Amino acid sequence: IFVGAAHSLPATKESRLVVDIGGGSTEFIIGNRFRPVRAESKQLGCVTWSQRFFADGKITPDRLAAAELAARERLLPMVKDFRAGLWERAFGSSGTARSLCDMLELNDLSTSGITLKGLTRLRQLLLDAKHVDKVHLNGLRSDRRPVLPGGFAIMAAVFDMLGIEQMG
Repeated sequence: IFVGAAHSLPATKESRLVVDIGGGSTEFIIGNRFRPVRAESKQLGCVTWSQRFFADGKITPDRLAAAELAARERLLPMVKDFRAGLWERAFGSSGTARSLCDMLELNDLSTSGITLKGLTRLRQLLLDAKHVDKVHLNGLRSDRRPVLPGGFAIMAAVFDMLGIEQMG
């Protein structure tokens, strides 16, 4: 995952964090150039989280808070090894990251990838919609709609726990 992401980015000496939110797990890798230095996999993914917290598609404040809290609890043991300060730039390499980035940028919620401010705005739009079928945003593909709330909750927890402000 890291090598693939590194090949799609400009060559630099900076330390990078790559986060890949998959369907059943999320991978975290810190590395330089094309060499991963530290890696961790957590069993939380956009499909499993969406099925666990949003199986009927309803998005409520309590469910979203519970999904984010559960994700933060899973991330807690790795925070010291992946927190801000151990890397210079963060990148997402998954369909979840691409989808979130597209939605944030195409709906004028962010101008530079995934941002903390953009996620805060998107959270409110999801809560306002109240159901995944009622989320109508530019950049949201129909196949990503069912897993959006779970992927969002995981990304919000990642930003919070690792001190990320912006992700490319």
